[in-house]
Amino acid sequence: MRYVSTRGQAAPVGGAEAMIRGLAPDGGLYLPEEIPAFTEAEKSLLRDGSYADAALCVCEKFLPELPREPLRAAVREAYSRFDGPDPAPIARIAEGVGVLELWHGPTCAFKDMALQLFPRVLPLCKAREGETRETWILVATSGDTGKAALEGFRDVPGIHVFVYYPKDGVSEVQRAQMVTQRGGNVRVAAVRGNFDDAQTAVKRALGDGALAARLEGRGVRLSSANSINFGRLLPQIVYYARTALRLSGGELVRFVVPSGNFGNILAGYLAKRMGAPVGELVCASNENRVLADFLATGVYDVRRPFHKTISPSMDILVSSNLERLLFLATDGNAERVRAWMRDLRERGVYAVDSETLARIRADFGAGSCDGEGTRRAMAACWRENGYLLDPHTAVGFAVLRELAPKGPTVLVSTASPFKFAQDVLPAVGAPRADGFAALDALSRATGLPVPTPLAELPGLPVRFREEVASGEIEKAWADLLPGLG
Repeated sequence: MRYVSTRGQAAPVGGAEAMIRGLAPDGGLYLPEEIPAFTEAEKSLLRDGSYADAALCVCEKFLPELPREPLRAAVREAYSRFDGPDPAPIARIAEGVGVLELWHGPTCAFKDMALQLFPRVLPLCKAREGETRETWILVATSGDTGKAALEGFRDVPGIHVFVYYPKDGVSEVQRAQMVTQRGGNVRVAAVRGNFDDAQTAVKRALGDGALAARLEGRGVRLSSANSINFGRLLPQIVYYARTALRLSGGELVRFVVPSGNFGNILAGYLAKRMGAPVGELVCASNENRVLADFLATGVYDVRRPFHKTISPSMDILVSSNLERLLFLATDGNAERVRAWMRDLRERGVYAVDSETLARIRADFGAGSCDGEGTRRAMAACWRENGYLLDPHTAVGFAVLRELAPKGPTVLVSTASPFKFAQDVLPAVGAPRADGFAALDALSRATGLPVPTPLAELPGLPVRFREEVASGEIEKAWADLLPGLG
C-alpha cells in the first residue's frame, strides 16, 4: 500500500516509511492512496472478536508489509495494559445512548488507545525499512498526548521523546503526569505560549532540511507522535469500527466526539469509509469553536481570541487533521489543499467551495458549548444518570442534548474525570479543592476510586522543570536534541 501527501509534492512511500517519517517532506500529511474496505469476514471479526483481534485486523489493512506474528504480539502487549477485559467499554446512560469510555489505559485518556500500540509498531516499521538511526519523537501536547507518548515510548530502544506543553494550558494532574515521567529516553518542557505555538514549531522542525541534515550526521531522524502521524490515527479506527458494528442492529451509529485537533473524529470517518456502519459524526467544540464554525460555514478562520477553558485539551485553533479531510473530500485534489493551507498560513483564514462543504456536511455535524454550559452538562449527567463526565466529554454531552433522536448514538468519552477533578467537583455538589486534594475529594463525593496511575502522582519526584518561550522552541530543539543522544 502506498501513502501520499495531502499537498501532492512529495513522492509516495510505503506504509512503514510513512509511519517513520510522520510528516511528508512537502509539509503535507500522509494518507493511504486508497482507503481499504472491510470484507464481510473482517466485519464479523471486528464485531465478535477480542479487541486485540480487531486491532490486528485494522493494522494489517494499512500495514500489510509488516510480519504478522510480531504485529500480533505488539497488539496483544499494547492492550494488556488497560484496566479491564475490554479496553473500550460502553456505558449506557439512556435509551439508545452509550458512552464509549476510552480512558482505561495507563494515562487515563483516549490517547492511550493509539499510543500504547504505535510505540510497539514503530520499531517493526523501522526494522522493515532497515532504518538503524535513532528516532527522535517531537510532541506538542494540549495535555493528554504528551503523557501518553512519554509512557508509550518510555525506554523503547532507539527512540527518544521530547514533549512540549503550554505552561498555563493544562490541568494540574496533566502537568504532574508529564513532569514526573520516568524513563531514560524522555524530556519535557513547558512552553510560555499555547498549543498552537508548540504544534507549529513541531511541524516546522519536521520540515527543516538544515536541522535534518545536522541530526543526520549524528545518526538521528526526526518523527512525531502527534496525530499528524498516520500511525496515531490508525489504532483509533478500531474502536469506531468495532463499536458501530456491535451497536448497529441494521442502523447507522451516530458518534458525538469532543474535538480540538480533529484526529479522533477523523478516525471515525475513516472507519466509515472502510464500510463500518458509522452514521453522522458530530464534532463538539468548546469556546475555541473554530471547527464548529467551519463545519457550519466552510470558512476556517483562526483570527479570533484564544480561550483558555476547563477543557484544555480542546484549546486549539489550528486543527491539523482537517487537512486530511479536505484531501479526502476533494478526491485527492492536492492543489486545492495546498492553496487552502497557504491561505491559512499567510492570511489566517481560508474558505472552501460550496461543493466541498456539502460533501463534508453529508458526514459531519457540529455544535459547541461554553464553559458555563460545560459545567451544567457535568452536573446534569451526574444528577440524571449517575454518570460522571470530565469537562471534555461534557462538551460532547451538552451538544448531544441538543440533537434530535437519530438511531443509536455514542458519546465518545476522552478522559477520566479524575484528570480534571477540581473542575468536576462542583458538578457533584462538592466544595472545590485544588491540586491533588481534589482527587480524594472527588472520590469521597462520588464513591468512585481514584485511578491508580493518578493516585500515585503525589508521591513521584518532579524530573522536568524546563521552560521555553514560544518563539524559541525551534532553537531549543536545534540546540538540545543532539545533546540528548
